[in-house]
Amino acid sequence: MGRIRVLVVDDHRIFAESLAAALAAEPDVDVSAAGSGPAALRCLDRAVAEGRRYDVMLVDADLGAAAGPTASVAVARVVPDHGEGVVDGISLVAGVRSAQPAVRTVVLAEKDDAHRAALALQAGASGWVAKDCSLQRLLAVIRGVLRDETHLPPALLTGVLRELTAARKHRTESEQLVESLTPREREVLRCMVAGLGRKAVAERLFLSPHTVRTHMQNVLGKLGVHSTLAAVALARRAGVGPAELAGDVVERGGQLA
Repeated sequence: MGRIRVLVVDDHRIFAESLAAALAAEPDVDVSAAGSGPAALRCLDRAVAEGRRYDVMLVDADLGAAAGPTASVAVARVVPDHGEGVVDGISLVAGVRSAQPAVRTVVLAEKDDAHRAALALQAGASGWVAKDCSLQRLLAVIRGVLRDETHLPPALLTGVLRELTAARKHRTESEQLVESLTPREREVLRCMVAGLGRKAVAERLFLSPHTVRTHMQNVLGKLGVHSTLAAVALARRAGVGPAELAGDVVERGGQLA
């Protein structure tokens, strides 16, 4: 398999340094550590630029928790400027999965949590491992995910499968609701997902604000929701992406009157 390049991401310095030192003692492992999500992204980008990509990223499930509220996992994204904002562990997994899909990620957790483990898998993680597991177990997981294996504690399997099944059901229901929309209403919904207000949608689609208002009301009614925010959340579950905004000057945050 050759040497394995591992990046440890944890904002608890003592834990990160101890784990990195233990992994570095292995003859086939090269390891680095990062103390935040943005720092991890910079490490990953630098490695790509230098032609020495990381193979596996170990991420603290509670990354950024000490700094305050974290980014929403429902809209898991990482700010492109890699600033020093707070990025939670699962959002980091999703961002890396999107930017560098070849990097396998494993989430390290203080305790078992089927709901969060399912979110991690949905975000693109290949494993969920207890922080207090043995070094041998962790190395087995690292080598396993490089063989495209998925690793979960046996005690979590039933709960994670239940969570994933429920999420799939909700996605299917959301997809059916979105399919009930007309092509024009789907265009309007994509604009709503992109955060466009009524005036911006009207300008983009060459419609009158009154017509856009009618379309938005129809979208809410067909989706069975009462707010733009709820419509966007449902659209996201159904896999509806935002309208492309490149080069557009838009009015954001408009509300349905």
